[in-house]
Amino acid sequence: MISIRNLTTGFGKRTLLKNVDTDIKGGTMTALIGRNGSGKSTLLRAIAGLNGEFSGEISICGRQISDMPPRIMAKSLALVTTGRTRIPDLRCRDVAALGRAPYTDWIGRLRSKDIEIVDNALKSVGMYEYADRTMDKMSDGECQRIMIARAIAQSTPVILLDEPTSFLDMPNRYELCSLLRSLAHNDGKCILFSTHELDIAMQMCDNIILLDNPTLYNLPPAQLAASGHIERLFRNNTVSIDGRTGKINLHGI
Repeated sequence: MISIRNLTTGFGKRTLLKNVDTDIKGGTMTALIGRNGSGKSTLLRAIAGLNGEFSGEISICGRQISDMPPRIMAKSLALVTTGRTRIPDLRCRDVAALGRAPYTDWIGRLRSKDIEIVDNALKSVGMYEYADRTMDKMSDGECQRIMIARAIAQSTPVILLDEPTSFLDMPNRYELCSLLRSLAHNDGKCILFSTHELDIAMQMCDNIILLDNPTLYNLPPAQLAASGHIERLFRNNTVSIDGRTGKINLHGI
């Protein structure tokens, strides 16, 4: 569903990726990993059409993003950033309902179908009971769940998430990734998220994109573990791989 061809991105005078090609299929969950400053957020924003500082082609569902009007893009791709929403008197339900904006009329009126979709999105992230609470009364982790509910309510084939597990404890990280994997496998969505949780990525994802500036590798977890790229990139002894089992051991990441 996401096709990248001859992509070059940078930040300032620094080139992050140069002439890279890759495809991310529907029905899969892919983690985006790399060292700090390697360009994970930059790549996500480029795919979402929010960062024009690149050359090459990015296509979603066979259509180049440069040719997609905003309303079509909003029906094709949802983005969850690491930003925190803390607006007083703004209910969780109202935030999730913003995901239906591409489908409503000019005054943003929700139909019964839209309300049902929003309620189901809130239920899927375990936040339906908090629907009428205001965002300024929620924890960071709860706010993150609401933003993911908004993305689910947007009903797009592609969902991008920038470090969605950042504010969650370990059990909730696995629960959230299980939800994302279910969306990919059961609903056929293309899920791409950046993360520092290498162990979760290796255990739960179908593929992993490793940014190794100025290139990238897009491989299934087992192949990536066997390639030696992870150990080479994180060579400060924070990562080791058991040669017999292929298990990745983390030391302070």
